Amino acid sequence: MIQISDCHMHTKFSSDSEASIESMIERAIGLGMNAICLTDHHDMDYETEEFRLDTASYYEQVKKMQERYGDRIQLRFGVELGLQPHLKERLEAYTNAWPFDFIIGSTHVVKGKDPYYSRNLLAWPDKRQLYRAYFCEIIENIRSFHQFQALGHLDYVVRYGKKTPEDYSYQQFSDEIDTILHLLIGYGIALEINTGGYRAGLGFPNPHPDVIRRYRELGGEMITFGADAHEPEHIGYEFEKAREIAVSLGFQYYVRFIGRKPEFVKI
Repeated sequence: MIQISDCHMHTKFSSDSEASIESMIERAIGLGMNAICLTDHHDMDYETEEFRLDTASYYEQVKKMQERYGDRIQLRFGVELGLQPHLKERLEAYTNAWPFDFIIGSTHVVKGKDPYYSRNLLAWPDKRQLYRAYFCEIIENIRSFHQFQALGHLDYVVRYGKKTPEDYSYQQFSDEIDTILHLLIGYGIALEINTGGYRAGLGFPNPHPDVIRRYRELGGEMITFGADAHEPEHIGYEFEKAREIAVSLGFQYYVRFIGRKPEFVKI
């Protein structure tokens, strides 16, 4: 069986990874994938100087690897953009400047602060308030800028709050989450099933299967798969579980992107 293509992974061009592009490609080939997309981080106006992508060097390396591995796997050129509402014009200029195959739009910060850092979590003793603020930030981000192909890890913030299910369920935030899903469907943006949630110990992907189910109920048809891998051994992590969720909810296809155009692939 051809493995589902992993379309969310990071290499040494992201400050939180030390993996070479070659190591990621070789691992994907070993898993039987016929296509992958690199999506290194680019977060403008982040709270530290991290996650600013040297896109020119990154692009040159991707082109070299496409030539080297072109007869073994399709290597696609992508980026994971950190979204913030005030970045609209800068994000538009950036995405128009490079020939990306695939752009993930992700919300990593709430009011400019990333909940990944414990120092930022301390400002939110009530995690439900944090989660609601995060979902509202996603809504603002999509309304401001929507020239991306998939929304990354919709409930990313829960990885760090982790008080579940007491503080987090689809039902508790249905108004905000439904608004997000309606925006995705309206703008033709795919919903990512990100298996990094399993690796974070949540017991479910991001977003929660109840959110994926609701997306389907609302008429959503485009899903992507990504492990959010930062090292080779995490490529395709728990993709069989993610496949089972998608199939159980009635999805027959997932999407990959080339030249920012969708390619529907049988699950």
